[in-house]
Amino acid sequence: MTNVVAPFNRLLSIAPMMDCTDRHYRYFMRLITKHVLLYTEMIHANQIIHGDKNYFLGFNPQEQPIAIQLGGHDPNLLTTASVTAENWGYQEINLNIGCPSDRVQKGKFGACLMNEPNLVAECVAAIKNKVSIPVTVKTRIGVDHNDSYEFLCNFIEKVKAAGCKTFIIHARKAWLKGLSPKQNRTIPPLDYERVYQLKKDYKDLEIIINGGIKTSEEIKDHLNHVDGVMIGRKAYSDPYLFSNMDSLFYNSKSPIKSRMQILKAYLPYLEQELKRGVRINLLTRHMVGLFHGLPNAKAFRHFMTGQLKTLAHYNELLNHVARLEKGTEEV
Repeated sequence: MTNVVAPFNRLLSIAPMMDCTDRHYRYFMRLITKHVLLYTEMIHANQIIHGDKNYFLGFNPQEQPIAIQLGGHDPNLLTTASVTAENWGYQEINLNIGCPSDRVQKGKFGACLMNEPNLVAECVAAIKNKVSIPVTVKTRIGVDHNDSYEFLCNFIEKVKAAGCKTFIIHARKAWLKGLSPKQNRTIPPLDYERVYQLKKDYKDLEIIINGGIKTSEEIKDHLNHVDGVMIGRKAYSDPYLFSNMDSLFYNSKSPIKSRMQILKAYLPYLEQELKRGVRINLLTRHMVGLFHGLPNAKAFRHFMTGQLKTLAHYNELLNHVARLEKGTEEV
């Protein structure tokens, strides 16, 4: 696959999320925002090397700009996977040093690697030696009782020395035992000030903040202190939040699409993927939150999760939404 590089920055990005940010979600989000950087789900290096490359790496060109997040701890395997990803057209290699799941820990990658900064640095250096695209790291502010600012700075210093210039910081520490991955996203308290301090102390680094950010007002506030903002679960549960991000943060003059326009724009892609044999629920499950916060949100979710089983049902949905927007039908 040809590596076509389009301009991008990390001012705003949507976080890598397992079972969420697959190719169908990314295409759907590209109908809402043209500029926000998108990330894949975390993919282990072995899956790329030994698995179905089209399944793990394939994407629609319209998803650009797009970055890939890799999991692993072996510098050679990560380098091989990174070279392959670059050849497929990804614009950034991001290493996951933040996931606290038991499965990830058993594989010796994710958040537990915060305790091994020398190994992370070795991985970064090996990858950078073989690819021309940026290599970034997504991590936490600490892990277990290793949660001092000095601990975080030591990690940053060593990985920076290996050539990493961009750090995406989830502003919570991770507990490797006692909390589930879901609990690790909510229970450890947020410490935005620590991330702000990191930017003050490392002005030469690009620092992206992540964790608990839900509104454009919060984004604007964070951008007074750091270089970029990454949004995770809110981007999945309320995708229409991004409908005005291009105009607010990228000076885009393109008109903001209505929800109906987004649904209609997704139809050709839906038809194409159905012909390829993709199940319709895999194509529509990411759209459930499109009407988040509106009076008809519950009815929309109910239809999407329980009744939308064929292309005819999708067209029925379009007709229903059109009537709702005209005010001729009540939910």
